[in-house]
Amino acid sequence: MKLKDIERILEAEVIVGKELLAKEVKMVCGCDLMSDVLSFAKSESLLLTGLTNPQVVRTAEMADLQAICFVRGKKPEQETIDMAEDKDIPLLVTPIPMFESCGRLYQAGLPGCSEYKK
Repeated sequence: MKLKDIERILEAEVIVGKELLAKEVKMVCGCDLMSDVLSFAKSESLLLTGLTNPQVVRTAEMADLQAICFVRGKKPEQETIDMAEDKDIPLLVTPIPMFESCGRLYQAGLPGCSEYKK
């Protein structure tokens, strides 16, 4: 699924990476514990999270994630935005809670990391 489709499904605002919305996302991971992201997320995933600090971008880079979407309308701090721009990691914000965001994407055909098969 392309990030452009995710933007529409989640009624999201793109904070960083409007030019990268053609990126393909293979699966989604909803998580607020960055240690769990490193343990369970797979590369080419979209991360849904409520955490907005720069550690989220560092984690996304280490885990080779495609993009980050902040749930519940949470806006990232400027340091997070700057870091994402430097690393070409798209940032989106959705007003929708994490559970419903995961459900919408799953219903649209995007699997979770535990279900994705190459």
